[in-house]
Amino acid sequence: MANRTNPANLSGHGSSGEKRLGDLYAGFSVFLIALPLCLGIATASGFPPMSGIISAIVGGLLVSRINGSQLTVTGPAAGLIVVIFNAVQALGDGDAWAGYRYTLAAIVVAGLLQIVLGYFKAGRLAGFFPASVAHGMLAAIGLIIIVKQLPVIAGLQLHGNGLPAAIAQLPQTLTYFVPTTGLIGLAGIVTLLAWPYLRHPLLRRIPAPIVVIGIGVLMGKLFGLERPHLEYAFVLPPGLDFAADFLVAIPAGLADSLQLPDFGKLASWPFWESVIAICLIGSLESLLSAAAVDKLDPARRYSDLNRELTAIGVGNAVSGMLGGLPMIAEIVRSSANIDAGARSSWANFFHGGFLLLFVVLFPHWIAAIPLASLAALLVYTGYRLASPKVFAKSMDLGKEQLALFLITIVAILAGNLLSGVLIGIGAKILLHLGRGVPLAHLLSLSYHLRADSADQWTVKVDGSALFSNFLALKSQLATLGDGKTVIFDLSGAELIDHTVMEFIDSYRTDYIARGGRCEIRGLENLQALGEHTLAARKRA
Repeated sequence: MANRTNPANLSGHGSSGEKRLGDLYAGFSVFLIALPLCLGIATASGFPPMSGIISAIVGGLLVSRINGSQLTVTGPAAGLIVVIFNAVQALGDGDAWAGYRYTLAAIVVAGLLQIVLGYFKAGRLAGFFPASVAHGMLAAIGLIIIVKQLPVIAGLQLHGNGLPAAIAQLPQTLTYFVPTTGLIGLAGIVTLLAWPYLRHPLLRRIPAPIVVIGIGVLMGKLFGLERPHLEYAFVLPPGLDFAADFLVAIPAGLADSLQLPDFGKLASWPFWESVIAICLIGSLESLLSAAAVDKLDPARRYSDLNRELTAIGVGNAVSGMLGGLPMIAEIVRSSANIDAGARSSWANFFHGGFLLLFVVLFPHWIAAIPLASLAALLVYTGYRLASPKVFAKSMDLGKEQLALFLITIVAILAGNLLSGVLIGIGAKILLHLGRGVPLAHLLSLSYHLRADSADQWTVKVDGSALFSNFLALKSQLATLGDGKTVIFDLSGAELIDHTVMEFIDSYRTDYIARGGRCEIRGLENLQALGEHTLAARKRA
């Protein structure tokens, strides 16, 4: 990827015309990826398909102008599918359209809450979430997406609501399916799995989601999916029915897709439960994604996470008022943005502009997309979130981290996303208390930041360094200038959990990349609690 070889040029030494041209190309590339994903995420969330595109348009045209990052792409994300779908079900009481409008109101309020959090500089609180709990949350989301989207590929509709019913009916879903939609979904999944292994440089430049949609449209025309299905050669068992539609259904134009929120349930607990879940999960995903994108930035620029959180909040408030999904700083599209040569936030702006032009000029093209193709994209996304590699990594981190990972997954599957995350955090705290960590030390880290010379700092850590008490140190480290020597002295530590190990390793890598020198000393005095190099460590 030649665009990464000259950070100096990317940071501002290239001509303005060259930068804009690079951003324009990157924006178009991301638009090709975002279009099918926005439609798929919206339908899986129980929202109208166009609501996903509305969110991405607002994220591109508005949020890109006020956010705190250069290369992130904002729009709807698979990680919020579960939150939004549950909100529609809980607030609508069986009425999907009413649930949609009540959820729009929850998105607006969640956006306003994010603005407040950004104003009070809460961006750094993303570090408060234990890494294993965050990974468990994403894996649970992946599993839920797979369970919910397999019936769509099968061309079936489940009568039972809720995740337990969907899991119970999964064997029937895999046994009874509409052959045409099943073939379209299977073709999409095979394409997504095979595409990374292609060697031809021209083919690799074509985004795999667009290929999946193209194949789906052609197969849909061949199978006549636009004609209503009447009869099939098999009878479905109780609890299953054929889907009402096999193709994306959208209004004639973008203006017809705009909807106002309904604040009629503002005083109810389910409404505020939805608000908290949208705000908490959306903020966490955005901040983690923005931090991850910073590591990919060839120019080594760093995001203002508080400004990023505020901008996302503004975008969510506007998107909810127009009928759109909530948005986050999305890691997959942001990575594709960087790979395509993006140099500034204008690439995000152009991606939103291309989406707007497309839905204004070619809305009838969207109506030819099979729902099975969109479901294939989401099943693949769910697989990546909950792949065997994710479980294997948790095993390498040690039995305790695996337990936290699995507890979070089970709690989310048995309850909901918000309660599952809180149970995971509670289990982590109980684990530390069981190790003998004093209650007062859960929120207080003993450390000393010493200036050895004008060009060298030593960070002496004593006691227990935990996910819940290292935020103050993290904030101080952010103030150190580049090009110096930073030494982490962990010889006096009693316990360092996985989240802190992950942070120290990431900080060391980033600091060296910015031209500095960073060493970690004292680990030989601590015993690793797993096979992974970043496993938690404890004094023997």
